[in-house]
Amino acid sequence: MNIIELDKQYIANTYARFPLQLVGGSGSLLKDEKGNEYIDLGTGIAVNTFGAADEEWINAVSEQLKQIQHTSNLYYSIPCTRLAQLLCEKTGMKKVFFSNSGAEANECAIKAARKYGELKKGKEAYTVITLKNSFHGRTITTLSATGQDVFHQHFTPMTPGFVHAAANDIDEMKTLVKTHACCGILLELVQGEGGVMALDKEYVRQVEALARENDLLLMIDEVQTGNGRTGSLYAFMEYGITPDVVTTAKGLGGGLPIGATMLGERVQDLFTAGLNGSTFGGNPVACAGAISILSRIDDDLLQQVKEKSAYIFAQLEGAKGVKSVSGMGLMIGVETEKDASEIIARCMARGVLAIKAKNKVRLLPALNIPMEQLETAIKILKEEIAK
Repeated sequence: MNIIELDKQYIANTYARFPLQLVGGSGSLLKDEKGNEYIDLGTGIAVNTFGAADEEWINAVSEQLKQIQHTSNLYYSIPCTRLAQLLCEKTGMKKVFFSNSGAEANECAIKAARKYGELKKGKEAYTVITLKNSFHGRTITTLSATGQDVFHQHFTPMTPGFVHAAANDIDEMKTLVKTHACCGILLELVQGEGGVMALDKEYVRQVEALARENDLLLMIDEVQTGNGRTGSLYAFMEYGITPDVVTTAKGLGGGLPIGATMLGERVQDLFTAGLNGSTFGGNPVACAGAISILSRIDDDLLQQVKEKSAYIFAQLEGAKGVKSVSGMGLMIGVETEKDASEIIARCMARGVLAIKAKNKVRLLPALNIPMEQLETAIKILKEEIAK
């Protein structure tokens, strides 16, 4: 039996996989079992920040593996502490809780909001406002926070305490604040699974002001937008706001599972011993890899991200077969006249890997993808969209 047949026999049927087996690669070039090469525009859904088999990341992870692979949070760990320090110094946040995924990071944020609401307003102030078309994870509670009914099917009843406002509609947000006992607002600044849609900057500033006026925690979900993906280290920096809580995962680890919930000044001491925990959270190997990633996302790299983003937008906006281009930095959605899945399949046949977000072709290349490879990939994509 080949790997596809074995997969179908032994792995839960939760993924509609592409008919492709990836076995290796270097940077933005990946290889299948037959030796065919592909330019990667997906990076494991915004995870492989510097592409495949990144040498600096491998060295950082390998050196830590030679020392100790796991300690648990019963003991102090240099990589865990150093990563938290880096995150705080680079963001202005004060403390960090580490977990293993974006969903867990968002669970921690929701816990923070509910404890804050209880302390400030009483136990009845537990409602979190999120946006329609949002996506915050696949646990029951983060699914409840997700503002898309399609993800709620088969898993009801949802966790109570979540209401959803239309994106960029400040009047609806104000109405929800007035009519519910709220503790916080949770936003993706670019809705990834919702179609790679960036929120309006003035709207986000109005939401920040609303949160301050009503003593609500402003929480920003940077699971996909974070770690240089949008052209700033974190997307909230593009918007000029100061969140109370920031969550991230995906690209932070560079390929190993890690989640981080960053706590601002108002909530830095909200969690005390025993109020949250994670067996693998802050794992020294994952943290060593994350330090390697985070320490290399500098102003020069972020400028390159913006320049590559501008190139992609310039090439695709108004191109034949393209209805719209959305997103920010190297997190881009391309709405096409023809079926996106067919375009993605044809690109794969020509050696370019892209993924989907709703009805769009989604592009999430490595932040350091060589310009020559990016130009080749976008040329192929344009040709397939135009057919």
